[in-house]
Amino acid sequence: MKYIILLLFLIFCSFAFSQQADYTVDALVTPKKVAKTLRVGGTDADIRGFDRQAIQMAIEAVAETGGVVRLDPGTYHLLAPVSLRSNVQLIGSGRETILKRMEGIQTQFIVDADYGELKLTVKNPDGFLPGMKIQVTDEDQNSCWNVSTAYIIDIQDNVIYIDDHLIRDYRADRGGLVSNASSVIEVIGAENVGVADLTADGNMLVNFLSDGCNGAGVYIFKSKNVIVDNVHVKDFNGEGISWQITENVTVRNSEISGSGNIGLHPGTGSPLSTIENNDVHHNKVDGLFICWRVHHSVVKGNKFHHNGRYGICTGHKDSDVLFEGNHVYNNGSDGIHLRGEREPNAPHRNTFTGNIIENNGMGGSGYGFSVNSPAKDLILKDNTIRDTENGTQKAAVFIYENGSEPRMENNRIEKHAHGPVVYEKK
Repeated sequence: MKYIILLLFLIFCSFAFSQQADYTVDALVTPKKVAKTLRVGGTDADIRGFDRQAIQMAIEAVAETGGVVRLDPGTYHLLAPVSLRSNVQLIGSGRETILKRMEGIQTQFIVDADYGELKLTVKNPDGFLPGMKIQVTDEDQNSCWNVSTAYIIDIQDNVIYIDDHLIRDYRADRGGLVSNASSVIEVIGAENVGVADLTADGNMLVNFLSDGCNGAGVYIFKSKNVIVDNVHVKDFNGEGISWQITENVTVRNSEISGSGNIGLHPGTGSPLSTIENNDVHHNKVDGLFICWRVHHSVVKGNKFHHNGRYGICTGHKDSDVLFEGNHVYNNGSDGIHLRGEREPNAPHRNTFTGNIIENNGMGGSGYGFSVNSPAKDLILKDNTIRDTENGTQKAAVFIYENGSEPRMENNRIEKHAHGPVVYEKK
């Protein structure tokens, strides 16, 4: 009898395990949820539709277990940013998968919008819809961490209700504005995320400027272990890719072009960043603006060219960064610019090796390197620094009064009107 009971128990266990279709069993000890893959797009996709709602539905469906959302070729029209979750990969079908922002909307608010408030009384709510993400500014507080962002949860008459508290006091009589300026893709408070093989189209001509600390073509905030691979961010009215308060973010094999501000903007404490094999060009300001506390990072094998100001700009506590094998050319001002900082906050122990820095200063004049910071252990090694076109890159290295002299080893320097190394006159 006891053998019959044991046999029945084993059959029951076998049946119970077979019913756990969403799980695998690791040594029959620790059940693990199986990652899912969902396809979005055409008529035979798991979730049909070429809009933000379809993509977001798939992301939420795989978020519990982790998994992959694959996007068919086509143009997906976005009412709000596509928001990634931890352990989710968003993968397109190449550049023919286009995530495109809808047309921008903007209005004034007519009652002061106060710190901690969850509503905005606006002049004209037409075009705003629940689910949109908005940006709130006035003339005095319109950049960086003075900008409020939130999602609309309801609209009643001319009052817009939002899901997150305003972070400043904004005055209606000081040009207070509400717009739907926001990202194409965002990764906020997440980890182990990937974005690959797609185009993020900012549709710049019909959109308002999005602040780069709060939004971008691809915006990453308070997140870690994020990879952006083979993504084309184009024509975003703001910054191409911005990552703030992050750890271990990689941007590789991507193109960032036509941004209304900076191409790539790591900052606000983003160590272990890897920027590799990207083409960053024709952005309004800098190709790469390394902001505050981006340390122990690598910038390798990229092209930074035809940007409005600097190819690469670095400064506040941006230490222990390797810049290797980059081509920096035809930018509006300096090829590489080290911002002015006090010595404790300077970008120490940075190494530039094997780079080609040429023909910068296209806006009238510039330098290959300009050093305006007392950075310790700044090494320039095995670089080619030259001006072969318009004579606008006036010196290979320009050292401001506040700048430290780099250690230079085996660099090839050619054809600069003011000489290879020039010091600011005191």
